[in-house]
Amino acid sequence: MSSVPLPFLDRRHAGRSLAAKLDHYAGRPDLLVMALPRGGVAVGFEVAHALHAPLDVYVVRKLGFPGQEEYAMGAIAGGGVRVMNPTPGLSVSKDEVSRVIAREQAELVRREHLYRGDRPAAAVAGHTVIVVDDGLATGSTMRAAAAGIRQLKPSRLVVAVPVGAEDTCRQLRLVADEVVCCATPHPFRAVGLWYREFPQAGDDEVRQLLEEARREHAVSFH
Repeated sequence: MSSVPLPFLDRRHAGRSLAAKLDHYAGRPDLLVMALPRGGVAVGFEVAHALHAPLDVYVVRKLGFPGQEEYAMGAIAGGGVRVMNPTPGLSVSKDEVSRVIAREQAELVRREHLYRGDRPAAAVAGHTVIVVDDGLATGSTMRAAAAGIRQLKPSRLVVAVPVGAEDTCRQLRLVADEVVCCATPHPFRAVGLWYREFPQAGDDEVRQLLEEARREHAVSFH
């Protein structure tokens, strides 16, 4: 079931649609939008712009099942956060899991430096944080993000996506104060099906959007 017309034209269009569902947060002085790179940044940019809020990234890495990397066996986030999914019918050794985690942890650190450089992350403690992605399928990366951001002690944590699987959006209400899913089509299948244009987002696009957001909204980093 959908509350907005689908498919979205692209991630920027989806971000504007999502922002309309979050307009009750517009202009709050304690508001921070955090986007999951890469695909969530274009969505988050439009949300931050519409709500007059600063934008930062929160890097999360999917843990792909060995040999079937598109299948998420879990995810990791900053602060040592790890979320694992049940893998019925699939088996993986502890050594294989450790290798995947080590590889993705290295990539997580690389991307944090690539996107933010020497700038520290935006202050989260005591803030209302809206964490944004371009969609939710299994939700493992968003659950890891929510757990990691919770450790930073926001006053309120909102998970917001343009489109998501209904069960996944419902489950995330257990870890967030509010979950906003503009559309929950059934059957869901995959995030990219609900966009007319869904290209692979690149690092250069992420850095460009973050820089544009910084110029638009003076962010106080601590």
